[in-house]
Amino acid sequence: MTKFSKKIRKAIFPVGGLGTRFLPATKSIPKEMLPVLDKPLVQYAVDEAIEAGIEEFIFVTGRGKSAIENYFDHSIELESNLKDKENLENLNLIQKTVLKPGSVSFIRQQRPLGLGHAVWCARNFISDEPVAVILADDLIEANPGCMKQMIENWDGGNMVATMNVEDKDTSSYGIITPGKIIRDKIEVRGIVEKPKPKNAPSNIAVVGRYIIQPSVFEDLALQKKGTNDEIQLTDSLSSQIGKYPFYAYNFIGTRYDCGTKIGFTKANTNFALKDDEIGKEYNDWLSSLLKN
Repeated sequence: MTKFSKKIRKAIFPVGGLGTRFLPATKSIPKEMLPVLDKPLVQYAVDEAIEAGIEEFIFVTGRGKSAIENYFDHSIELESNLKDKENLENLNLIQKTVLKPGSVSFIRQQRPLGLGHAVWCARNFISDEPVAVILADDLIEANPGCMKQMIENWDGGNMVATMNVEDKDTSSYGIITPGKIIRDKIEVRGIVEKPKPKNAPSNIAVVGRYIIQPSVFEDLALQKKGTNDEIQLTDSLSSQIGKYPFYAYNFIGTRYDCGTKIGFTKANTNFALKDDEIGKEYNDWLSSLLKN
């Protein structure tokens, strides 16, 4: 296979979801701004993209998501206050969250019609090049990051990050029909969204990392609704099979589904235990709590 010469420079971050599982908190705070330890989920996603070499960041937002836009901008009053108090450590910390001028775009998804629709909303920013898609509420702890792993193993076409799940959980994921294995990649011969366990072609599940060809937007433009009466990205990827290479990549790392309370709590516990400042104290407290 001829290696594609185009670098993956852009990433789409669909952040327009309502976050109803975290109500009432998400009544005023976007779920992507919920913190895991001391950073919001969306910051972990952006950090992963930067590590992977992404240069342009495209956020697909919805109503009530202005906090995300503000987060990646300067906070003049706060920066001035920290500077006056010579709190240079925190000043440097918040200045690192500001993305370079011209590298970030925000698009409004007017109606929550599914992941495929959210990605399609970014079509005019993509042109004719492949693009990464990163879901912020899928927090993946990995070194190197999941997206960097994918890009390093990408030779063109479409690619999805995958992990093995229990048979009973297939109805919560897009599930692939696996083909031949080529090094660290699995050929995707089919993909179906949220199948019941008895209908699932495997237990290899797609998680929130994608590399997609621009041709996927042509299929998304048809606005075909699938599972849950939504426009599914997996359906459009499925339509590309046979036209472009399509591989799954079983990443090395730990994924936390921070769109659920249990996944979000697990992520916070794991990151707290590993934190240099509070890890030991938190471990001692947690150990004493479990003994009671």
